[in-house]
Amino acid sequence: MPLTFDDLLARARSLRREGGRALLGIAGSPGAGKTTLAEHLVRELNADAVVPWAAHVPMDGFHLADAELVRLGRRDRKGAPDTFDAAGYAALLRRLRADTPDEVVYAPGFERVLEQPLAGAVPVDPTARLVVTEGNYLLLDGGAWPRVRALLDEVWFCAPDDEEERVRRLIARHEEFGKPHAEAVAWVRRSDEPNARLVAAGRGRADLVVPGSALPRLRRD
Repeated sequence: MPLTFDDLLARARSLRREGGRALLGIAGSPGAGKTTLAEHLVRELNADAVVPWAAHVPMDGFHLADAELVRLGRRDRKGAPDTFDAAGYAALLRRLRADTPDEVVYAPGFERVLEQPLAGAVPVDPTARLVVTEGNYLLLDGGAWPRVRALLDEVWFCAPDDEEERVRRLIARHEEFGKPHAEAVAWVRRSDEPNARLVAAGRGRADLVVPGSALPRLRRD
């Protein structure tokens, strides 16, 4: 039977366990639908709950700030694995897994218009029993990234059915946040697509591959 979004919801629910907090990772190439899937999962999981028990924590808050990227000479490669604080991300996941009673954990967010991280923008309440985190490099096997994978109960890999459509969505997203069309196309070719090839190499390390056909609702939103 083909995988459906309801199957994904059931699998996410099954990760909830007594006596601790579960962490679900969603990986995939830029524009693959990771954020949309995470947001829909969390919204549906919380829909009938008296107290919300699922939370969304994006990896994007661990982008290095532009000033630091300029200092390191990496500004023109923003979005590559070494333009994130992977060790800091792993430290946050470790803190979330520790599940200290009555403690709100604040994660950084990412402001798309400014293209800058924002400290303390994402609160995770003690009631959160499942944290859904998403990002490109959850399955990368170099640098500090394996620390991330070790802290996640499962990692799912988003695999769109139509790669050309993924690239079109990615270009449109860059345009939405201020890049002229030609600049958006150039950035995708120079930066996003080499990163996508790195991400795709980790597909075999995922616990579940999520095809685009499992996400019909996401494509309409």
